[in-house]
Amino acid sequence: MRIRIDHRTTYRYAAPASSLVQALRVTPADHAGQHVTAWRVDADIDGSFHDSRDAFGNRVTMFYADGPVNEVTLIVTGLVDVSDTAGVIRADETLPPGAYLRPTELTGCNADIAALAERFANEPPFKATHGLCAAIYDEMRFEVGLTGTSTSAGDALAAGHGVCQDFAHIFVAAARRLRIPARYVSGHLARDEAQEAAHAWAEAYVPDLGWVGFDPTNGISPTDHYLRVAIGLDYLDAAPIRGARRGGGDESLEVRVDAAAAMRQSQS
Repeated sequence: MRIRIDHRTTYRYAAPASSLVQALRVTPADHAGQHVTAWRVDADIDGSFHDSRDAFGNRVTMFYADGPVNEVTLIVTGLVDVSDTAGVIRADETLPPGAYLRPTELTGCNADIAALAERFANEPPFKATHGLCAAIYDEMRFEVGLTGTSTSAGDALAAGHGVCQDFAHIFVAAARRLRIPARYVSGHLARDEAQEAAHAWAEAYVPDLGWVGFDPTNGISPTDHYLRVAIGLDYLDAAPIRGARRGGGDESLEVRVDAAAAMRQSQS
C-alpha cells in the first residue's frame, strides 16, 4: 500500500517569540516492509534545517527560525510504500533489546499496571503480549481531551480512558513489568479522513521473532495501513515535534494530519 502524508502543525504566540527551535521526529526510515519514495519537511517562515539521528536511530530535523515570529507552520509531506509483515519489524537497531526495559516517569509500574501484567505472568512472551494488547483494547475507553502528554500509564489505566498515547504507554509499562522489552512508536495510520494528531502504538521484543508491533488502541498488530516513524522509551523520545523559545506569551497549537492511501501510477 502506498501512503500519502500531509502533516501540518501550526504554533501561534500571543507575542513575538524569539530563538525558536523545533526538533522534528517526523521522517520515517526504510526497513523491511516500508520504503520511503518521497519526503519533505518545510516551514512557512525563514529559517534553517539540520538533520541528524538520535540514540534510538530516529531521524531528527532541527528547525531554527531566523527571527521573532508570531506564527509558524511546519509542513511534512511524503509518499511511503508499506507492506503487511504481520507486525514483525526488521530494521537497523542502535540499542540492544534490554535497553527498552528501563521504566520512565510516563511508563512506571504502579499497583494497577502490576495487576494488569500479573494476569499474563505465566504466559510465554508471544501470548502475553497479544493478551496485553487485547485486554487494553477491551477494557480502556478511547476518549479525547481527558489526558495529556504528561499523563502516566498508571494514571490512564486507573482512569479507564485515554488516547493512543496512553494505550501505548500502558502496554509498554505492563510488558516491562513482565521483563519483556517494549518501546513506544509514533507514526501514522491511513484513514479516510484527516485527523488532529498522529498515531501511536507499541513494539515488544519476542524471542524467535524480534520486535513485533501492537496497537492496543485498535486491538491489532500493525498492517500495511501503518507508517512507522519514530521509537523511544516513551512519548517524549518519539514525539513528532518538540521545541523551545524565548518569550511569546501564551501558545496555541493546531495539528492536521492527512494520512491516506495513494494511487500508484502505472508504468507504460
